[in-house]
Amino acid sequence: MRMTRTSLSIAAIAGSLLVLAGCERAAPAPEPIRPVRVTTVAPQVHESRSSYTGEVRARYETNLAFRVGGKIVARYVEIGSEVKKGAALARLDPEDTRLATQNARAQLSAAQANFNQAQTELSRYRKLFDSRVISQAELDRRQNTYNTAEAQLDSARSQLRSAQNQMDYTELHADADGVVTAIGVETGQVVSAGQTVMKLARPEEKEVVFNVAENRLDELRSATAIAISLWAQPDKEYTGVVREIAPGADPATRTYAVKVSVQNAPAGMRLGMTSTVSIVRRSEASMVALPLSALYQQGAEPAVWIYTGPVEGGEGKVELRPVKIAAFIERAVLIADGLKDGEKVVTAGVHKLIPGQAVRLLPEVQSASAGKK
Repeated sequence: MRMTRTSLSIAAIAGSLLVLAGCERAAPAPEPIRPVRVTTVAPQVHESRSSYTGEVRARYETNLAFRVGGKIVARYVEIGSEVKKGAALARLDPEDTRLATQNARAQLSAAQANFNQAQTELSRYRKLFDSRVISQAELDRRQNTYNTAEAQLDSARSQLRSAQNQMDYTELHADADGVVTAIGVETGQVVSAGQTVMKLARPEEKEVVFNVAENRLDELRSATAIAISLWAQPDKEYTGVVREIAPGADPATRTYAVKVSVQNAPAGMRLGMTSTVSIVRRSEASMVALPLSALYQQGAEPAVWIYTGPVEGGEGKVELRPVKIAAFIERAVLIADGLKDGEKVVTAGVHKLIPGQAVRLLPEVQSASAGKK
């Protein structure tokens, strides 16, 4: 009997120890103090840039053509030739126009002879009429003959001038200083009147042509500035102004051609150079720029973790706060509402936090660059 009671006492004590051990294992472990990195909120006016690749072209590029048809017997320029206003570019065979000019000159001589004869007769018949030798009707007939001869003389003069012009048109001249950018004919080729022979670009005013997708057109229209740089001189920027946006999209690429005039084009900016066009947009109001790593999704709304300040030993806590996003820009996000100047926002480790969790600050670094003041 004594052994039985002793055994029961030992069993009870052992059971109590097991229960106590189980209670200790069931107690939750304290949340670890997580290291986080923060950035200090500092609202400011930001700018974002979107870059496109374009080509330098002349704003004014003229298709040159002969005003008469014929066979090209000479061409005086090549692609890339710089020419002055009035310089001869090409020449047609002038034989046909020369013959036409000779014929017009002969007709003028005949018309001049008829006019002289009609003028002499009219003068003689007026004297006869004054002497009462002929009637008024006869004088009127001579007057009509004179008028007809005079009109024929004027017509012959006009035909001669037209023939001379046609002969002048056999030579193609530059209508302005420029650079020959294209040639579509060769010596010996027969061309018709108005057929494009070559293209002449006037380099005094340059522009950059590039293509923009349809979903970026609003960004282009809302640009506060446009900067242009050349691949050959990437460290220099020039001011641009949008001159033209194509009214329709290219059927193959579904993009819109945009032409930007270069306001202060340097002498070294040559036609055909590759350039970078930067579309600059500045925010109208001061906003907070945060790196993308600072965003946290709270249901369907964006939020950020706010560091609420140190409590003990340089540690602090965090709280989740919803924010309003203004725009996503390169490597960053602009916050329009929800943050105050001077607050600290967690930028690293946001997906391992819970509200009220104790955190330890890592050395603060500058947030991702989102633009310039």
